[in-house]
Amino acid sequence: MTPLTCATLLSNHPQAWQSATVHPFLQNCQQGTITPNQFNTWLVQDYLFVTEFTRMAAQLLAAAPVPHFDTLLSGLTAIKDELLWFQAKATERSLSLSVARQPTCQTYCQFMRSQATQPYAIQAVTFWAIELAYNQGWQTHRPMPEPYTEFADRWGSPDFTKYVRLLEQQADSALAAASPTEQEQAEQNFLKVAKLEEDFWQMAFSTDG
Repeated sequence: MTPLTCATLLSNHPQAWQSATVHPFLQNCQQGTITPNQFNTWLVQDYLFVTEFTRMAAQLLAAAPVPHFDTLLSGLTAIKDELLWFQAKATERSLSLSVARQPTCQTYCQFMRSQATQPYAIQAVTFWAIELAYNQGWQTHRPMPEPYTEFADRWGSPDFTKYVRLLEQQADSALAAASPTEQEQAEQNFLKVAKLEEDFWQMAFSTDG
């Protein structure tokens, strides 16, 4: 049996991945027609998402082989900066971050929390897929006008793209040693991430006003 790879996942499920990374929310950001309420909803809920994603990153590090530490630790450092950046953006927009997660965000967070008990290969693929969705979603819709330029530049940057490629290499390495059952679960998680990403964009896009 040929080992599953991240590239294979992308080639096997193009429509699911297209839906995860191309959405009217991002298209309207690129066109400058997204409403402030839609964007602010996304910003606040994404901050709440990232707080749980931080825990997932720590869980992944705990399960990882030592050679994978450097890449994952660099990601944790970037997440620290990202949380502070989200807080600054919320302050600029006079937004409170002390709000409840919307059901879509809560479902995504519960999914991430559930990964703690999964084998490393499954966690690595899931983590890579989440980061790739942001990288490709924002990169595909660059350039964006102000005030959205810095958002597209943050996740669509060459540095972030390089980091995501390193995550892909590590996930592929883990998949190469994974059992058929683990590979099958990794593929299901990839599809789950794609659907959750699509739902998250739609959550913000469907906001009134």
